[in-house]
Amino acid sequence: MGPSRAKAAARTQRKARRPGSPALGPEKLARRLGVQPRRPELLRQALTHKSAEQEVGLPSNERLEFLGDAVLGLAIALHLYRSRPDQAEGELTKLKAVAVSESVLARVAHELRLGEYLILSRGEEQSGGRNRPSILADALEAVFAAVFLDRGMRAARRVILDLLAEHLLAIERAEHGVDHKTLLQEKVQEIHHTTPTYRVVDQSGPDHDRTFVAEVHVAGRVLGRGVGKSKKQAEQAAAREALAQD
Repeated sequence: MGPSRAKAAARTQRKARRPGSPALGPEKLARRLGVQPRRPELLRQALTHKSAEQEVGLPSNERLEFLGDAVLGLAIALHLYRSRPDQAEGELTKLKAVAVSESVLARVAHELRLGEYLILSRGEEQSGGRNRPSILADALEAVFAAVFLDRGMRAARRVILDLLAEHLLAIERAEHGVDHKTLLQEKVQEIHHTTPTYRVVDQSGPDHDRTFVAEVHVAGRVLGRGVGKSKKQAEQAAAREALAQD
């Protein structure tokens, strides 16, 4: 087949792809992860969003996501425990919270091009589901669970640390910037199904050297209070205090 005919065939295949079906198959993802699946259906399930569950005849990835969250947490906790022997428990907890946060996982999923492997309903795809951070982060956790169930914890831990390696280094060097507001928002949404609000309650000092005091509120309660040289710094400090109370 000549080059022009090959290109035409490729275009035809792309056009023939059913909306919602993945552009890339789970076999290619397995190769990218460096695993040889014994049960490839697990990886396919990990890539199946709940919106497409009935269309593909597979359970969605929600149960795998539940398990993957625990597998990821254990892998990161063990890594931090071994790599930072002098770090206090509170600091390790903060580092782990950043490493397993939705924002970091979604970034890793983007780097892996995970969205191109997802099985979605037509409506979910048309609404931008392949690039939605929450869907990508959940699917990545489900992939970790699929590797764990298929190949064991050692393989799952290797995949996790390989994918998160650069992010873990940045987090441990404090280059990632611990976004306490994002961490608090994710936690509050999970527990209370609402979002925290921030209020500057005091400011002092001359215009060139102002100091701000902010409070973070959830459901009418003050969860934290922080001080900073800008409103953003004060809000971050308030969120940090709220997280520390857990």
